[in-house]
This record gives sequence, structure tokens and C-alpha cells, in this order.
Amino acid sequence: MSNIKLINIGFGNIVLANRIVAIVSPESAPIKRIIQEARDKGNLVDATYGRRTRAVIITDSEHIILSSIQPETVANRIVAKDSSYPAEQEECDTD
Repeated sequence: MSNIKLINIGFGNIVLANRIVAIVSPESAPIKRIIQEARDKGNLVDATYGRRTRAVIITDSEHIILSSIQPETVANRIVAKDSSYPAEQEECDTD
């Protein structure tokens, strides 16, 4: 791995961007099923700190990560040139 990029998924939690396969919204029934299956298998990482889940991150290792920031925000952090950890409203979301 020559180009390692870490991204902040909220509350100081960091994910290796190179391992992300998809970032999806948690509302659909198939995604809810994926979350439950990951919970049952022990592959679920809940990084919401008790907040509402807004993004579901699927990794190539079949781990499912729940985040309280919007999928668009996570995606923007991946494609951003600067690999710093912006604090864009991550702790302001109160839903």
C-alpha cells in the first residue's frame, strides 16, 4: 500500500479510504438487512456515538461501519486533495 489515505467518519473515528467499497444511505430494507447480518456475524462497527445513522460504509473485508455524518460528506472527504480531518458539522448533527 503505497498511498494510504485515512478519512474522518465523525467524532475522530478514522477509516482507511482504500478499503471502502460503498457508502450508502441506511433507509432501504436491503441495507437494513446488511446491517443486521453484520451485527449477527460480529462485523458491525457502530461509530455513531448514539446519534442517528446517516451513512453506512461497506468495506472490502465485509465490515459494515455506521456513521452519523452524511454519505456525501464522507465521499467529499475521500476525494478532497487535503487529507486533513475537517470538522464540518460532524458533531453539530443532533438528529
